[in-house]
Amino acid sequence: MKLIYQVEDKPKFGQMVVFAIQQLLAIMTATLAVPMIVGNGMDTAAALFGAGIGTLVYIFFTQKRSPVFLGSSFAFIGSMGAAFAGAASAALGYLGITIGAIMAGLVYVVISMIVKAVGVEWINKLMPPVVVGPTVAIIGLSLAGNAVGDLTNRGVQGNKYQVATALVCVFCGLVALTVTMLCSTFGKKTVRLIPFIIGIMAGYFTSVVITLIGAAADIDSIQITSFDSFKALVEGGVSLKTFFRVPDFTFLKAAKGFGDLDAAYIGTVAVAFVPVAFVVFAEHLADHKNISSIIERDLLEAPGLHRTLLGDGVGSMAGAFFGGCPNTTYGESIGCVAITRNASVATIMTTAVGAIIISFFSPFIALVNSIPACVMGGVCMALYGFIAVSGLKMIQDIDLNKNKNLFVVSVILVAGLGGMSMTFGKITLTNIAVALILGILTNLLLKNADEEDEGQQISK
Repeated sequence: MKLIYQVEDKPKFGQMVVFAIQQLLAIMTATLAVPMIVGNGMDTAAALFGAGIGTLVYIFFTQKRSPVFLGSSFAFIGSMGAAFAGAASAALGYLGITIGAIMAGLVYVVISMIVKAVGVEWINKLMPPVVVGPTVAIIGLSLAGNAVGDLTNRGVQGNKYQVATALVCVFCGLVALTVTMLCSTFGKKTVRLIPFIIGIMAGYFTSVVITLIGAAADIDSIQITSFDSFKALVEGGVSLKTFFRVPDFTFLKAAKGFGDLDAAYIGTVAVAFVPVAFVVFAEHLADHKNISSIIERDLLEAPGLHRTLLGDGVGSMAGAFFGGCPNTTYGESIGCVAITRNASVATIMTTAVGAIIISFFSPFIALVNSIPACVMGGVCMALYGFIAVSGLKMIQDIDLNKNKNLFVVSVILVAGLGGMSMTFGKITLTNIAVALILGILTNLLLKNADEEDEGQQISK
C-alpha cells in the first residue's frame, strides 16, 4: 500500500488538525461506549481524556514509530463490572478498577522484560503469517455485526415504526458509506485523506434534514436524529459551564475508597483483571502485525515488541488512572490509517492532544452523541472491512494447496466467525483469542507435515 504520509511525516498544521478530527471520529464512539456500558457513574469525558493521555504514553515508549491510537478496551468491561460488583462502595469500585488496570499493565511490563531478554523470533515462529493473517481478518469480521446492526438501527426493536425507521436509517448510513467510498477513491489528495469526515458529515446532514421534515410533518417514524444531548447541555441556562466542564477524573473518586480496601477485595480484582491481560496480549500482537503490514515496517523489530508492550501497558494504566477504562490499541484507528493512507505519528499525537482538549469541551461531546448510530454504522462497514482485508492480504502468498496451511486458516476463520468464546468463572476468552490459540496449536501440530504428502488436497 502506497502511503501518502509516512510514519515520520508531519502534515501542515491545518491539515493535521483536520486529520486528527477524523481519527477522533473513528475511535470516539467506541471509546465513549465502554464507560456508558459499565455505568456506575463513569464519566465519558474522563474516559476520552484518559485515552488521549494513554496514547501519548504509548507514542513515547514506541519512539514515535507506531501510528495507533489507544482507546477504552472492551475486553475489560466484565472485569470493571466485577470490580464494582464486589465493592462495598462506589468509591471502592473506582479504586478497584484503578488497581486492576495497574495489575493488567504490570502483566505487559513483565512480558516486555521477557521479550527484551529473549527477542521476538519465538513469536514469529509461534505466529507466522498463516496464523496472524486470518486472525487479523477475524478482528474486522467479528465487528461486522456491530456495523450492520447500527446501520439497520437495531435499537428500534418493538417500535411500531420499526420498518420505516430502519429503512431511513439504512438510507442515511449508505449515504455516509457512499460518500466515504467516492472521496477515498476519486477524490484529490486532501479529499482522500479525510473521507470519513466528509462521509459522516454527509450522512449526518441527511439524517438531520429527514428528521426536520418528519418533525414538520409530524411523522415520528423518520425522526432518527436525537437532539437530546444539546438540550441536556443547555438545561439551566447558557453559561461558561455549559461549554467547558472539567471531567470527573477517576483518581479523585478512587481516593475516597482506601478506607474500605482489604486483601479479599484486592484478590477479587486480581482474578478479574490479570487473566484478561493475557487475552488482550494476543490481540496486541495481532494489531501490531496488522499495522506493520500496512506501513510495511515490522514494529515487532523496531521499535520492538518490548516497547509496544510497555507503551500499551503503561498507557493503559495512565488511561485508567484518569478515565477509569484500561486502554488498548484500536482497530478503528488502524483501519483509518489503511483507508486514508496517512500513517503520520504526528497526526496520532495531534489526535491524542485533541482528545484531551475536547474532553473539556461539552458541545463537541454533545455533537458526537447526536450522530445517529446508522451513520457511523455505514462508515464502519468500510472501516471494519479494511481491517479484514488487510488480514487476508497477509495470506495471499501462503500456499493453501498445502493441507497444513488450509487447516490452520480454516480453524481460525470458523472459530472466530462462529463466535467461539470460552468462559472460566469470571474470565472470558474472546472469540478472537480462542481463534488465535486454536490457530497456534493447529500450526504447531502440523508444522512437521511431510511436504511430499502436501500435494494431496482435502477433497471438496
